[in-house]
Amino acid sequence: MTAPQRCDLLRARRLGVDTYREPVVFLRSDSPVCRAEGFRAMSRVQLSAGGRSVVATLNVVLDGIVDRCEAGLSEAAWLALGAAEGCLVEVSHPEPVESFSAVRSKIYGCRFDTAALHAIVRDVAAGRYSSIELAAFVTACAGKDMSMEETLALTRAMVDTGTRLSWNQRIVLDKHCVGGLPGNRTTPIVVAIVAACGLTIPKTSSRAITSPAGTADTMEMLAPVSLTLEHMRRVVEREGGCVVWGGAMALSPVDDILIQIERPLNFDSEAQLAASVISKKLAAGATHLLIDLPVGPTAKVRSSGDAQALTLLLQRLGEAVGISVRTVQTDGLQPVGRGIGPALEAADVLDVMQGRPGAPEDLRNRALLLAGTLLEMGGRSPLGMGESLAAQVLYSGDAWRKFQAICAAQGGMRVPPVAAHRCEITAIRAGRVSAIDNRRLANLAKLAGAPLAPAAGLRLAVRGGDYVERGAPLYCLHAQSSGELEYASAYACAHPDIIRIEETR
Repeated sequence: MTAPQRCDLLRARRLGVDTYREPVVFLRSDSPVCRAEGFRAMSRVQLSAGGRSVVATLNVVLDGIVDRCEAGLSEAAWLALGAAEGCLVEVSHPEPVESFSAVRSKIYGCRFDTAALHAIVRDVAAGRYSSIELAAFVTACAGKDMSMEETLALTRAMVDTGTRLSWNQRIVLDKHCVGGLPGNRTTPIVVAIVAACGLTIPKTSSRAITSPAGTADTMEMLAPVSLTLEHMRRVVEREGGCVVWGGAMALSPVDDILIQIERPLNFDSEAQLAASVISKKLAAGATHLLIDLPVGPTAKVRSSGDAQALTLLLQRLGEAVGISVRTVQTDGLQPVGRGIGPALEAADVLDVMQGRPGAPEDLRNRALLLAGTLLEMGGRSPLGMGESLAAQVLYSGDAWRKFQAICAAQGGMRVPPVAAHRCEITAIRAGRVSAIDNRRLANLAKLAGAPLAPAAGLRLAVRGGDYVERGAPLYCLHAQSSGELEYASAYACAHPDIIRIEETR
């Protein structure tokens, strides 16, 4: 095999390495381009082939993985470049990211102006920021250092980089939960009730990032969610509502990129959270938005005071962009529903929708509260009467019939899968359930395989305040492989206080 004539041209090789959203290129340390250009590990390099270009992070390998005249591409780099196996790829220095100077200025106490934030967001959307530079931007925006003007400019910039939907309706409803609770899969129930009452609620949802399931993951157990924009429009025009994956339509795509950085850093930034929520809903065409704020020590919002401050920011931001925002503080002390994991949460949704015996009351009651509030916001019910109307629609079967119609319009209803392996975790003492650690419970469901293994997760047998005997079941682990079940079981045994039981006298 002869080498390319130019030292900056290398043959593309698809390595099948998943680097998630970040394009990565693997070059040999003795590659001619590394020698000629002085590239080092973690350098940012521009890859060009067939009229397309992408900026990638360089990983240097010593031998074995790629030939000295090859450029090994991660999946993200391969797809972004649209490369073909063996095609010639030009490797060069990228243009400097000029917008990053505004990030440096912010770190040293200056404020972002509107032009700077738009430039930063455009560069982030184009993939010009490395993970380190993204982390610096997220850090610069963290805490309480973002003014209302900066937050509004960030929101508008995030909307401008993606698709923006519009609907031929005066009122377009939407709902959002800030998260932090396992389960809490109210969205499919709420959408069915609201749409059954003749209102428009085109719900775009996210997949799990660090949780055992996102709304899109759970809904995918019941119907297709990766719809095109045209398909989504047909569903909403026909049925009044949908529950689809927003990532398929590139609504505020920069938000998805920033979330990947924010979660591992565990920054608590009201401005970024508010910009994230409002930008997604503005892009989706909402005019009226209801936000569920679960409050609890292991939820995302820790206190009622934090919830009130976040409410004020969200409402001010919504007013500035033309969205009427209302929030509801809910119980964030424990999971909502019994199931944690895509298929198990979908089973809870079906139990509530079909009115089955044993359906989780907390999930039903929360869904009715949220749906009732939306019915009032949409003018279908007088103030204070929305929850009663929502209950009537649910108990009459109208919501279930509407949900079936929505699933059919999205591509056909599905039956959630069932895990092949299970293990019951029992109480080590008798007493009353005094606390449930939401975060560790979510971690446990992920160790069992959720959400990648959609039937995996766990099913709760107790709620806060329940009295249990020694040896009584607390929850049942579900896994699709014996190895994952053993892994999760070991974690459960090592952390018996995930569900805390206080002895009673």
